[in-house]
Amino acid sequence: MKIKQFKDAPLAHYSYAIVSEGKMALVDPSRNPMQYYIYAEEQNAKITAVFETHPHADFVSSHLQISEQTGADIYVSKLLGADYKHIPFDDGDSVKMGKIVFKAINTPGHSPDSITVVAEDPKQTILFTGDTLFIGNVGRPDLRENVGNMKAKRVELAKDMYHTMQNKFNHFPDEALVYPAHGAGSLCGKNMSTDSSSTLGNERMGNWAFKKQTEAKFLENILEDQPIIPAYFGFNVDKNKHGAENVQKSKGAVNVKLLVEKLDKGVAVVDARDGDIYKNGHFPNSINIMSRSDKDDFETWLGVLVEPEEAFYLVVNSVNDMEYVLERIAKIGYEKQIKAIVTLSDKVSVSSDKLDLKHFKKNPEDYTIVDIRSKSEVASGKIFENGLSFPLNELSNSADKIPADKPIVVHCAAGFRSAAGSSILENKFKNTRVYDLSDAIEKFK
Repeated sequence: MKIKQFKDAPLAHYSYAIVSEGKMALVDPSRNPMQYYIYAEEQNAKITAVFETHPHADFVSSHLQISEQTGADIYVSKLLGADYKHIPFDDGDSVKMGKIVFKAINTPGHSPDSITVVAEDPKQTILFTGDTLFIGNVGRPDLRENVGNMKAKRVELAKDMYHTMQNKFNHFPDEALVYPAHGAGSLCGKNMSTDSSSTLGNERMGNWAFKKQTEAKFLENILEDQPIIPAYFGFNVDKNKHGAENVQKSKGAVNVKLLVEKLDKGVAVVDARDGDIYKNGHFPNSINIMSRSDKDDFETWLGVLVEPEEAFYLVVNSVNDMEYVLERIAKIGYEKQIKAIVTLSDKVSVSSDKLDLKHFKKNPEDYTIVDIRSKSEVASGKIFENGLSFPLNELSNSADKIPADKPIVVHCAAGFRSAAGSSILENKFKNTRVYDLSDAIEKFK
């Protein structure tokens, strides 16, 4: 058995290819299947199976496209209620591929239809645990209250997760390898390790969820301090239940306009350029969600600040950036919402105010300081004593609570979110100066 792990860094998502005797299976593939096709070609292997551990919330899977293009069978839990052709894969079910036997275990908790895919050959046991068992933690139980074929309250799912962790993995050996669908940085759980894999023995020793504890104590731990739920999560669950469109065709249908002077009013504008470039000139009422590199959480914050089905213009710096940013947008299934990808004419002259950092340092009381970090970040320590806390995901709806009698300075933890936050407030406050502290926040920690 040969296993290759693929990492999508911005979403902290792991997917897998498993090869045996000229055949390949995939687990939880990303939206664009091309990387798997390239690997199959390198291995001279035919893709025969795609396993989905559950209908994902944070990205769109390519399982249907892969099946249509390669003839591979799709295996999912019957509880998912999938709208596409599939083979039910639940407790007691198995399928052989080369020397590998794949088995299913129903492991509810993150979702009611979650499964763990077990791969066994004569030498080893591998557990592809999806969003059930992470390295150092378990999946959050609060994403399926309003979406999916099976809706479940967070407390019900938390109880399911307790019983999954207490009972479902007991018969596997300590040396069984654990390969999750996500790592540190994903919003599908909290406090995950930066390690991309582990052994079941290590998790039994170090993962709090394996400890002997009461159900009440387990629920208290898993339910507290979970991250925000982006608007697009439910949208992606439903899209994955139905099966996504061919990504190449969908991206190819997006319109492109160059050197644009003005845009239709009433349509959202997402500007993916670097913050400094944005501040020198941008369209009115834009939101600056930077997509400079894979270190930026562009996909996540696009899915937080723009609603599913909401049309928007996408602004990029150059035609050279179009494919990269569009690929990222397609990962969360938002490509059909793009009214057009545009580059700016040099006649576009709306600019942002630039902060006098020296004056701010000496006279912070002359400014209204808006801290847009999460509530848990603020709870761990304020950076400015007089800062007002308005998390970025709540900022647009909370702007009327922010005093407008002083210039406003927006900050986050490192500078990425403050670019978006300051642009939102700049649109709200036409008669008050709004400044982005950006990465200068490092000087105040």
